[in-house]
Amino acid sequence: MGYTSSSGGGIRGSEILPFTVQVVKGRWFTVFASFLIMTGAGATYLFGIYSKQIKASLGYDQTTLNLLGFFKDLGANIGVLSGLIAEVTPTWFVLIIGAAMNFAGYFMIWLAVMGKIPKPRVWHMCIYICVGANSQNFANTGALVTCVKNFPEGRGILLGLLKGFVGLSGAVMTQLYLAIYGTDAKSLILLIAWLPAALSIVFVYTIRILHTARQPNEIRVFYHFLYVSIVLALFLMVMTLLEKTVTFSKGAYAASATVSWFMLFVPLLIAIREEAALWNLKKKAASARDEVPVENPPETQLKKSPPPAPSPPQSQPPEVENHTSCFADICKKPPRGEDYTILQALLSWDMGILFLATLFGLGGSLTAVDNLGQIGESLGYPTKTVSTFVSLVSIWNYFGRVFSGFVSETLMLKYKIPRPLMMTFVLLLSCLGHLLVAFPGPGAVYVASIIIGFSFGAQLPLLFAIISELFGLKYYSTLFNCGQLASPLGSYILNVKVTGFLYDREAIKDLAKKGLTRSSVKELTCIGTHCYRLPFIILAAGTLFGALVSLILVVRTREFYSGDIYKKFRDDPMITDMIEPEKLKVKEKEPEK
Repeated sequence: MGYTSSSGGGIRGSEILPFTVQVVKGRWFTVFASFLIMTGAGATYLFGIYSKQIKASLGYDQTTLNLLGFFKDLGANIGVLSGLIAEVTPTWFVLIIGAAMNFAGYFMIWLAVMGKIPKPRVWHMCIYICVGANSQNFANTGALVTCVKNFPEGRGILLGLLKGFVGLSGAVMTQLYLAIYGTDAKSLILLIAWLPAALSIVFVYTIRILHTARQPNEIRVFYHFLYVSIVLALFLMVMTLLEKTVTFSKGAYAASATVSWFMLFVPLLIAIREEAALWNLKKKAASARDEVPVENPPETQLKKSPPPAPSPPQSQPPEVENHTSCFADICKKPPRGEDYTILQALLSWDMGILFLATLFGLGGSLTAVDNLGQIGESLGYPTKTVSTFVSLVSIWNYFGRVFSGFVSETLMLKYKIPRPLMMTFVLLLSCLGHLLVAFPGPGAVYVASIIIGFSFGAQLPLLFAIISELFGLKYYSTLFNCGQLASPLGSYILNVKVTGFLYDREAIKDLAKKGLTRSSVKELTCIGTHCYRLPFIILAAGTLFGALVSLILVVRTREFYSGDIYKKFRDDPMITDMIEPEKLKVKEKEPEK
């Protein structure tokens, strides 16, 4: 009994083992494994759920909690170390380091929250959450960069898909923790500790760069992956909303988690289908070579000429290999799209503009996401509704990522619209979400959580794709991690110094009206629409400035995006074109005259 593929051929029983080896070593299995690793790499987006447990268990005020949020964002966005390590070590080593850091950081947080260790100092907790969050950069560098290099012509779409699964990770892990641990939010921290580490270790040897033949239908396959992920996202959205209105039993939670993880493995079936098509094409190619007649007709035989006499040796100066250091030629920058060195890229005007846009764009979005739980609390929403806001951010984060990846790729290839223009529109949309929080009406926070999640998710694939297109792929492991350095700086300024400070000021004013002082309460809480009004007006203004800055990059890169930016990958001699089925047909011998 064998497997029959959609391409018409079949796989016999004796071929199952070598076919399985081809599947596991193939590019499509690498994509599937990367999807799973990315699903575990979004633990930082669950901070809004378990931050209340940290605040209550350790007696923190909002400024201290926002300081933890900053170190979380710092760890999540300082990925230069993982990029530099990836330049000189194999991918499996990068993934193992990330798994170890993830488990160590979040497991220590869980021990502290559960009271299993003495109450740590604030700077201890900052280190724990920074280390745990930084582990996702190793997962990103290992999986995301590998996939981009394996599929360079579909990088925008693939980046959107991969970062989309990161966006779904919050909702997926929420379903799993409800099935395993119930409604105990403290146990979510334990799940965050072991699950991503386990995924990285299981697939550690399957994520690698492969220089193999390209298929002509790669974009169609990416769309099939997209359809599966959309179904998963819609299922998670329905389940999230139902869980807030209907009381689920543990069995119902288990069934929901099972369906979620089954959908995560559907891309494996797509990968097997594509590898089966490749397998049958190889068989056809071998069969075609066997059917070619050994003896050619006399009139078509080539006359053999004697080999030319060897020319006398000539003394030539030895060739000097030109190895350009990644830090060399800082001022002599190549054209856009060619491989920049690290310092050439970091010191370019284009990267400076991206830095400013990211500082206010991602910085503002991270601030909004981190404070979403407290925003719901300040407006008087119950705990179940607050967790709904966080889940909606996670799911719409996914939609923003895949939308920006697929739509920006289509607009760029078909209509030559610069990808940075898409970033401008996304930042303008983010301004609207901030204003809805600053001036909340009935149901405004629901809409704001959707807009903030969508715009936050859309920014990352755009940023990563723009960096790969402007500065090349040679040092992409380091450059894409450098590109998001502005995000934690923006988070620190906007979250800790602006939002946290202004929130605590309003809370202390409320205490003063009641005749109380800060020392008379353990947890500093502000209730009312005034708590976040001024901070989110400032966030909206900063994001608008980032949108205006990104327009400068649109003007600077308009000529570059009007050309064929993927031409050099189609002309790459290292990667052969896929043999199409019609090329495998053996021409019939013409009858002799």
